[in-house]
Amino acid sequence: TATVAPDSGALTVVSGTDGLADPSYLALAPDGDTLYAVSETAEGAVAAYRVNGDRPEPTGRPVSVEGDGPTHLSLYAGHVLTANYGSGTVTAVPVRADGTLARSASGVLRHTGSGPHAQRQQGPHAHQVRPDPSGRWAVSVDLGTDSVRICTLTDGAPAVHREVALRPGSGPRHLAFHPDGSQAYVVNELAPTVTVCHWDADDGVLKPLTEVPLLPGAPAGDAYPSGIAVSPDGRFVWTATRGEDVLSVFVVEPDGLRLSATVPCGGHWPRDIAVSGGFLYAANERSGDVTWFALDPATGIPRRAGSLAIPAASCVIFAPA
Repeated sequence: TATVAPDSGALTVVSGTDGLADPSYLALAPDGDTLYAVSETAEGAVAAYRVNGDRPEPTGRPVSVEGDGPTHLSLYAGHVLTANYGSGTVTAVPVRADGTLARSASGVLRHTGSGPHAQRQQGPHAHQVRPDPSGRWAVSVDLGTDSVRICTLTDGAPAVHREVALRPGSGPRHLAFHPDGSQAYVVNELAPTVTVCHWDADDGVLKPLTEVPLLPGAPAGDAYPSGIAVSPDGRFVWTATRGEDVLSVFVVEPDGLRLSATVPCGGHWPRDIAVSGGFLYAANERSGDVTWFALDPATGIPRRAGSLAIPAASCVIFAPA
């Protein structure tokens, strides 16, 4: 847990907690009172923490997600959903009224399929699951099958409403929505590109429109893109690329995205990024730090402002103001 200086964006550590093996992604309840984390292990689990003042306190034992290697989680329809990369599954765990987790999962969705990449796409690899802005749908992104699944919950179990195919071999990793809910942007780990999609929340339809390179002249296959974020005003999109240790800046245009700049991330292997209060934060896993950047309001270009040592940093989220 860290405090944030509003004027400078600076982070200051105030407390920490341990006891969860390989925590890799976080989610916060809308009221900010409960924090959830996945354990990215072969025995995959999710844990809940009460945020009492500055220190997160466990609310109970971690709950099995009945899947291998959860890499992402989110809150949807009274459940925590986890994307389990190793097993290619999405798991739902009920959340009680007080924010604590039920003792076991209520359902597991098993993805099927594969892709053309011999090493990375032999089977499904669910990498992210998140709600759409309307809250009606849960969207699951699968790197192994080059697809995005639009889901709902049926009797506590994730169920596929529609599956959308992306370009074979692109390896979709994470998706972010435009603030107005009309578009979604998918960062593709194997391409490396961003796919711009139209989103219809009424019918749960995702339609790919165009695909934009992440980097000028980057060779396919060894860039390892990771996180993606959209500005609150919908004018800019940012991505992180681990193999190049850079942040890419895109301008949102009527027909898609335009790459406008790339800047160093200030560390090594930026696994995820987040935007808050006019600053962009990069969690640099292999250099063990979080770097932050002031965002130019006219161009969206980040300017490095500081860093904080955090061992194996992999995710940054912010409490509601």
